Amino acid sequence: MRLLFIAALSLVLAACGQPKVEPEFGAKVRAYLLENPEVLVEVSQALEAKQQAEKAEKAKASVGRNRSKLERDARDHVLNPDGEVTVVQFFDYNCGYCKVIAPEILEMARTRPNVRFVFKDMVIFGAASEYAAAAASLARTQAQFSSIHNALMTTKPLNDAAVDRILTAHGISPATARAAMADAGRQTYLRDVQVLASEMGIDGTPAFVVGESVVHGADPASLKAAIAAELRRKNKTT
Repeated sequence: MRLLFIAALSLVLAACGQPKVEPEFGAKVRAYLLENPEVLVEVSQALEAKQQAEKAEKAKASVGRNRSKLERDARDHVLNPDGEVTVVQFFDYNCGYCKVIAPEILEMARTRPNVRFVFKDMVIFGAASEYAAAAASLARTQAQFSSIHNALMTTKPLNDAAVDRILTAHGISPATARAAMADAGRQTYLRDVQVLASEMGIDGTPAFVVGESVVHGADPASLKAAIAAELRRKNKTT
């Protein structure tokens, strides 16, 4: 009960911005919470909403500062390079949720040439993911990238042997992918993506940046809404 009280009091103070608690005030808060435990839920929800709003504002400011890094990094693969609006995806080839939404992303890229898709390798699931990302980096055309990307995303489990099979099927030597994985420039790129993601408040995959909005997770409805909103904004300003 004491731990519950301390947690609740911390939430109340955080929500109210109260820096210091007098003993008498603390006792009153404890008594009130014991009589009205539902307040804990309300305070927790209010605090979470406040934190989410602060996170969104931080991300919005970060987008402005990093627009060129997000949308115009020549090291990224891009589909529909002449699209009106840009969707930037941070992903990992062994991320389960990335695999779930991947077919929809590729279908949108195929059917919506006015939307430009940028793919950033945010490798967080280890060496197999890093090797897969290096393999995809060897694609030389949009069509080849789409095909390799789709194959990597739909293969489970995605290990080195599976990547080798996919590369061979696309006429690329696995040895070339090994060399690409070890390349210093490639390693710099992966670090740069991690730094950018951190500044954007992105700590997991998939995550999407559309205009000034950041969409976390495999949430196609929110992603499509963000794209529609950005298209409306673009049309108003042109």
